[in-house]
Amino acid sequence: MSTEAPRPANHSSRGLPDNGLPDRPHHDNSIPDHGLPDRHRPELQRVGLLLGEAALEALAQTRVTVVGLGGVGSWAAEALVRSGLLHITIVDNDTVCVTNINRQIQALPCSVGQPKADALKARLLEINPHCEVTAINRIFSRETISAAITVPAAASVEDSAAATALLFEIENAGYVIDAIDTLPNKIDLIEFVSGLRSAQAPGGDPHPRLFSSMGMASRLDPTRLKTADIWDSSGCPLARLVRQGLRKRGFTGRFTVVYSDEPPCGRQEHIDDDTGCTGQCSSKKKINGSIVTVTAAAGMILASLVIRDLCNG
Repeated sequence: MSTEAPRPANHSSRGLPDNGLPDRPHHDNSIPDHGLPDRHRPELQRVGLLLGEAALEALAQTRVTVVGLGGVGSWAAEALVRSGLLHITIVDNDTVCVTNINRQIQALPCSVGQPKADALKARLLEINPHCEVTAINRIFSRETISAAITVPAAASVEDSAAATALLFEIENAGYVIDAIDTLPNKIDLIEFVSGLRSAQAPGGDPHPRLFSSMGMASRLDPTRLKTADIWDSSGCPLARLVRQGLRKRGFTGRFTVVYSDEPPCGRQEHIDDDTGCTGQCSSKKKINGSIVTVTAAAGMILASLVIRDLCNG
C-alpha cells in the first residue's frame, strides 16, 4: 500500500485555487467611454446594422415606462436597454422573493428581500452605465392616482392626472408597458394612460402608447403567444376579465396586448400563512405555476412592439 501523503485539496502545487480551476486573468469589465454619441457606441453595432441610424436615434431619445417588474416586465425592460434605450422608468412596489428566481431576471439568491425596482435598476446599469434608469417603488392604483396631488414633487400641480403622470414619469414617456398581474391595478393603468392620450390635442401623435401583457401563468408553450387589439384577443381568461372590467367603466379605447391562446394548464396551490416568503407573494391566497420560457417570451414581444413601432415611426 502506498504511504504517499494525499495531495492537498487546494492543488497548490499546480497553482490552482481551492475549487480546482485555474485562476482567471483579471479583466476590466467596465464599458469604455469612446467619446461617441450613444447610438454610435460599439455595444450597439449589431443593433444598428439591423435597425439603422434613425431607429437608434429614436431609441436614444425615447422614454419607456414599465409598470410591473415580474416575469414579463423585467425581461421587457432588459431587452429595451440592451437594444439602445437610454431613458427608462421601472415601477413596482414589491420585493424579490425566493419564488421569483425561476422567472424574473433581477431575482437572484443575493437579491432576495430587495425592492424589485432597485434590483433591476442595478442590473440595467451594469448593462449600460450611461442609461438613465428611474426606479419607483410604488404601486399604480386608483389610490395612488387620487393621492398623487399630495406628493411634494407634484404639489404645485393642480390636476391629479398631471400629478400622477409626474409621479410615475408617464408624462414624458413615449410608451408604457403594462406588465401588472393584479386585475384592478391593471385596469387602473390602462384607463389612466388611455385618458392621457384622449386628452391631447387632435391631429397630433398621441402619447404614451400602451402595450399590455395578459395572463402568462399556467402556460407552457411560448409559441402560442399572440398580439392583437384587446377587443380581438381570445382564449385568455385574464384578457376576458380585463375586457369586462373596462366595459364596466365605460372604456371603449383600443390598445395592443400580448396574450396566449393556450388553455391554462398545471394546478393552483393554496397558500397557508407559513410560506417563509417575503413580499407580496406571502399575502396571496393561491398561486399558479409559471415558467420563464413563457414569461420571458412575452416580455421580449412587448419590447419588440416598442422597437418596431419606433422603426415604423
